[in-house]
Amino acid sequence: MSIRPDHPLRRLFAELINKHVVATAGIDDPRVSTYVAGILTDFTHVDSLYRIRNSKGKRLEEVGEMLIESNPLGQGSSFFREREVRKHIGDYTMFVTGLFPEYVAHLPKRDFRFDAFVDYLKAGKESYRIVASFDQFEFRTEAPLYRKLADRFELCVYGLNLVKSELETNQQAWYRGLRQALTD
Repeated sequence: MSIRPDHPLRRLFAELINKHVVATAGIDDPRVSTYVAGILTDFTHVDSLYRIRNSKGKRLEEVGEMLIESNPLGQGSSFFREREVRKHIGDYTMFVTGLFPEYVAHLPKRDFRFDAFVDYLKAGKESYRIVASFDQFEFRTEAPLYRKLADRFELCVYGLNLVKSELETNQQAWYRGLRQALTD
């Protein structure tokens, strides 16, 4: 499911990313900010968040499972599949650690799961570095972007933490305003 380029949600996320990732976190690169805003927009739909499936068609919801799936020597995989899955791991870990850090913090305390043993920041940075290593032919122009995402991963996560805080503040203000309007 794709959201139209002119959709208000895209504009909202672009503004929030420019305010927090560019201005506050100090990442003054239009390609990076556009890309991170695109992650927010794309992942508003759960099917995009969990688009990676294994060879049997099972939806992969844990980064540990995705890391296993990214192995180019696995069940009929290829280096193109590795790139696709690693790109998703980078996007997913940036999104989750940026907007849902409390979820990531509780992973080691959950039942035995792959993700209890995965460092999301390390997996995200490493995945973007691997994607950046695909720097030939059709991927040549994209590789520098993924290198920057790997190098500035923590700053992007910090900027997304600020986006989350602003969204929560705006939601609370909206709720208070609505509640006051209903009780007057």
